[in-house]
Amino acid sequence: MHVTLRAVADDDADAIFAMMRDPEAVRMAAFTAADPDDRAAFDAHLGRLRSSPTISMRTVEADGAFAGTVAAFTLDGDREVTYWIRRDLWNRGIATAALRLLVAAEPVRPLHARVAADNIGSRRVLDRAGFVQVGREVSYAAGAGAPVEELVLRLE
Repeated sequence: MHVTLRAVADDDADAIFAMMRDPEAVRMAAFTAADPDDRAAFDAHLGRLRSSPTISMRTVEADGAFAGTVAAFTLDGDREVTYWIRRDLWNRGIATAALRLLVAAEPVRPLHARVAADNIGSRRVLDRAGFVQVGREVSYAAGAGAPVEELVLRLE
């Protein structure tokens, strides 16, 4: 599959909302919105993400079709990355390709990432992009409805 990144368009909102409501994806991501079905909260959050000068959010396309999102943002002074790919496209290398494209375009180092410890697929994506584990934390995760162990990773 040919993977590209582009600016998030208004027309992407419905696809992003649907993708981020998928129950299996929410369970795997764990650290998600408190209520993935709250469209008003989603729209407000997406609006803040798209208008922030410190967030670089991109739509991921695979073979020209919407596949997900990828972003870099600053949290507590650290530049972090995140990504979300439609579940029907998992295990095709799309997340890895999208993250590599984002990392190549992001000038700040180090970059950080966080992943639920039991999310093996996402951990592999981060490994392939060169991220290494530098810590562990346990935090409440809305998507799991319980405290979840989270790995903290860094790319120099």
